[in-house]
Parts: sequence; C-alpha cells; structure tokens
Amino acid sequence: MSLLQIENLRVTFATETGPVEAVRGVSFSLGRERLGIVGESGSGKTITGRSVLRLIRPPGRIEADRMEFDGIDLLKASEKQMRALRGPRLAMVMQDPKYSLNPVMRIGAQLTEGLLRRDRISRAEARKKAIAALEAVQIRDPERVMEAWPHELSGGMGQRVMIAMMLIPEPDLLIADEPTSALDVTVQAEVLSILDGLVKSRGMGLIFISHDLRLVARFCDRVLVMYRGKIVEELAAHELMAAKHPYTQGLLNCLPRIGGPRAPLPGLDRTGAWANV
Repeated sequence: MSLLQIENLRVTFATETGPVEAVRGVSFSLGRERLGIVGESGSGKTITGRSVLRLIRPPGRIEADRMEFDGIDLLKASEKQMRALRGPRLAMVMQDPKYSLNPVMRIGAQLTEGLLRRDRISRAEARKKAIAALEAVQIRDPERVMEAWPHELSGGMGQRVMIAMMLIPEPDLLIADEPTSALDVTVQAEVLSILDGLVKSRGMGLIFISHDLRLVARFCDRVLVMYRGKIVEELAAHELMAAKHPYTQGLLNCLPRIGGPRAPLPGLDRTGAWANV
C-alpha cells in the first residue's frame, strides 16, 4: 500500500525575469521502503522533498494533480493541519546540522521543545524521551550531549542529533536530505545502519536524497534520477550501475574509480537531445 502518492508536482518561483520552474511534472509513489533520489545540484531533489512537507514559501508556488499522504490531501490541508502532520507523521532531516540546529540553544532544549509544546508532557518525561532518541542513534553519552551547544558537536554527532530530533515523534515518513554528506565512511556506515534499522523496525517510509550514486545503489530499494526538475529514469537500486538513460550514464562516468586512469574525470556531455527536456 502506498504511503505517499504524487502526480505531476510542479514548483515555480517568481523572479524579476519571470517564473522559474524548479520541479516540473514529478510523479512517484512511496510505500514503507527506502526510495533514493539522485541528481546533480540544482536538479530539484531538495525542493521535491520540501514540497511534501509544504515548506515552500512565497515567492515559491506548489501545484500538483495529486499530493496525498496516507489518504490526506496535502494540497488542501490547512496550515494548522500541516503543523499537526509535521513531526508526528512527516519529518525531514536537513542537509547540514550547522544550519539546522539553533546555535543559541542547548541540544537538550532543542530536542524537548517539540514535546513540551506539542505533546504537553512534563519536562522529566520529555527529557527521558530525548535521551532515548539519542541512544537510538548510538550516541554513547546522551546526558553530556543534552547539555552541549551545537558548536561543541562534530559533524557526525550533529547529524545524529538531527536524526534523533526527527525520530522522537516516530514519523511514518522521513525525508533525509544528504544525511551522510561530509561524514567519514565509518560514521556514514553507522548513520545508514540506524536509518535502515528504523525503516525495518518501525515500518517507516524513507526518501533518501543524495549525490552518492554508489551509496544509493547499496542502501535503497528504488531510485529516481532527477535532471532539471524532472524524473528522467526510475529503476531498482541494484540496477543503478547498469542504468540506460544518457544522463544517469553520464553521472556514473563521472565517478572516480580506484585503479582507474590518472586523468581528469569526464564531464557530462549535454549535447544530446535529452539535455534539453
């Protein structure tokens, strides 16, 4: 059964030189699975993810023939209804914790703020839930991290805190925007293991946005390839390395290879008819 269904999603931004379409006719469905979205910077991956949570603000405009989450029409939902969905049912891990965590609030205050305001539970209970969430993302000393400031955390620790913050309400759908970017391979593997375990144990749907094609091929179940705001190819993750579309092949050819020739990596050849879609 589909958890999320999107048909002909379009996101347009008004500019001084006229409207710019950042997302153009995107359609896909998501079950309780791991769906990867790949493509170069500016292809519309993050805008697509933010659109699901209705986080596009003016001068941006979201339009779609259908954007439905678990039977709820997200386009017709009021802002009050969307606030009730964000967190408890829909969550998004932003790309860089340096810009997502409030620099003047301790980690504990940020983790418990939503629980205190939304669920109206006691501070002791909120703290207990926050510590449990930090333990779930394999932070070894959660008591110390609760009292830390964001600038005192490493990149990997900050990323784990962001994941814990989004998972405290136990959402049905998590959108992870480059959750492992700038992490070393060891921490990256640990974060992916956490996400994989949560998808399996909680039956959660996951949209995994990334530039790393090899990582997506290993981790996800299905992959959408985006170019200039459109989906140009959809395939099973294990088939990604044998993709047929010229754009996907171009992305794969740009990947460095151990033992490969010591020459500049090739760029994308945009002379084909596909490049002007």
